[in-house]
Amino acid sequence: MITDKLLRVSEDQALTTTAVSTNTIDLSVARDMGEGTALYMNFAVTTALANGTSVKFEVITSAAADLGSPTVIGSSDAVLTAALTLGKNVVVRFNPEIAGKGQRYLGARYTIAGTFNAGKVTADVVETIGDGRKFYASGFTVA
Repeated sequence: MITDKLLRVSEDQALTTTAVSTNTIDLSVARDMGEGTALYMNFAVTTALANGTSVKFEVITSAAADLGSPTVIGSSDAVLTAALTLGKNVVVRFNPEIAGKGQRYLGARYTIAGTFNAGKVTADVVETIGDGRKFYASGFTVA
């Protein structure tokens, strides 16, 4: 997975209540980011979350730079706090907006259940994802 500083919408953003990303990506015109090559937003936990219940990670677009009145174009299920440990990655795919033209600004929203008193996340738009933590069985022969 290759990241780009210009495609980062959150950098070590503290999560305590429901919020949108601290940064937005200005697409210059309204466009459907889900159409064409698959894009993903990688949410990386940089400080473990504590004391809340869960977080739902969403990719959003908006006509406003402050991401007001957003449209959700990708979403995770609610991820329980116990799973949001240091190094955890949650990946969300952008979905096409059928019969829509998209919107100008792109960002993320964190929908919080409960009250967190610790936790930070970095979110990047990426084209490919990699899971370097998968291990497959060995010791077999192909004949």
